[in-house]
Amino acid sequence: MTEKRPLGLPSAKLVAIAAVAGILAGAAAVYVKQTTSGNGEVAAETAQCQGAVQKAETLKPFTTGQVAAMVAATSPRTITGLSFKDASDKDMTLADFSGKTVLLNLWATWCVPCREEMPALDALQKAEGSDKFQVLAINIDTGNADKPKAFLEQIGVNALGLYRDASMGVFNVMKKEGLAFGLPVTLLIDEKGCLLGSMNGPAAWGSEDAAKLVRAATGA
Repeated sequence: MTEKRPLGLPSAKLVAIAAVAGILAGAAAVYVKQTTSGNGEVAAETAQCQGAVQKAETLKPFTTGQVAAMVAATSPRTITGLSFKDASDKDMTLADFSGKTVLLNLWATWCVPCREEMPALDALQKAEGSDKFQVLAINIDTGNADKPKAFLEQIGVNALGLYRDASMGVFNVMKKEGLAFGLPVTLLIDEKGCLLGSMNGPAAWGSEDAAKLVRAATGA
């Protein structure tokens, strides 16, 4: 009988994958051309986001341990216009979370590392969620909401809420802009919608390392 490993606790192998993905993301970022896209926009906004680059630099000491694969933003970039829906099928964008630091995570039920980190993301939202911080986990399964909804209920995830983009447009934008190479992918975005950092691969988001990163990002 195969021994089951608890959900939300990435193995050493998964953490190693995340670290490698972080290195690749950092290397690829040098070659990314910042452009405007159909579903959303990742553009250089020097006036608005210059402070975000400086803040990202101060967060580097906190991108360690379980969140070592987080790559700090090195140039001003806004993450705007991303379109998705909430659990009631209401149209939403990242602007609806303006004023909050957002940990934006893209996931799917067919992605094993995604499934493993969902309970940890839920724990992070429960512990650190506030008027200053939000974990925004967007599911990109195609079809209706039945499968992702049932999965979250099955594993007891209830703090995140169900946000969806069945068109996969959000992922395609992030991929085109060099921020996503697969799933899961996570972006750390400040209260103005400016990119602070990005991570490709899973992480133990329920860890103290993740909590310290979030607190440093929000000034808590």
